[in-house]
Amino acid sequence: MSRTTQGDPAAAGTAPHPGGPGAAPGPAEARAAFRAGSTAPTSGWAPGYTQVNLISVPRDWAYDVLLFCQRNPRPCPVLDVTDPGGTSTVLAPDADLRTDLPAYRVWEDGELAGEPGEVTDRWRNDLVTFLIGCSFTFEWALADAGVPLRHLEQERNVSMYVTDRQCRPAGQMHGPMVVSMRPVPEELLGTAAQVTGRMPAVHGAPVHSGDPARIGVADLGTPDFGDAVDMLPGDVPVFWACGVTPQAAVMASRPPFAITHAPGRMFVTDVRDEQYLVA
Repeated sequence: MSRTTQGDPAAAGTAPHPGGPGAAPGPAEARAAFRAGSTAPTSGWAPGYTQVNLISVPRDWAYDVLLFCQRNPRPCPVLDVTDPGGTSTVLAPDADLRTDLPAYRVWEDGELAGEPGEVTDRWRNDLVTFLIGCSFTFEWALADAGVPLRHLEQERNVSMYVTDRQCRPAGQMHGPMVVSMRPVPEELLGTAAQVTGRMPAVHGAPVHSGDPARIGVADLGTPDFGDAVDMLPGDVPVFWACGVTPQAAVMASRPPFAITHAPGRMFVTDVRDEQYLVA
């Protein structure tokens, strides 16, 4: 029987703030916790290790997904692609992609069919899995640079919004860009942009800051995914391209079947963050 996050109060928990008290688990320990049933968001887990988004599609949709990612590298930076039916990745060779995330989403004809904690019983031999860089990776660099992470301070999942910016389509795949939002003190906007700009493999620099209406976001208090995060005086909303974008494309493009991570609940890899730093 698959565990599920639906109605699970533990799903709202987070790990300690980067640099805060308490020892955060490493990637293997994090994956073991998720395999054992933890459904917590992964922001704040495994400091110094890269996290990735996941989307698995049937082989006859895989080229369109690959082309969609290639044409939209800001929201969809691909770090690995499996062979059909593959359940492991070079990013964490001992892990199982079917069980080692906190929560998954199963899609049928573009509709959400469930949010289980593991997908062994739904896995298919024709599924090709794409692992896409995640902005949770650069949060440690932001914290080291003195940029506060309000969602961790408030023990919430990060806020994510569907924008009015359409991605470049590819074959059958199309849809809007999704963004994650973090409140940043105005005097640290340049620091946040500089720090994250050095990590394009995990979304890179922000795509927008300031007035959310300019990217089609009507109300910061009602995110499409994740939790609402409170702004403090002097904070500015800053938006990064988000790896939930392929899920928005699944909803728009309606493939017959797909599996994704649940928003905010990523696959924690064994790869160190600095491997994706650029000068």
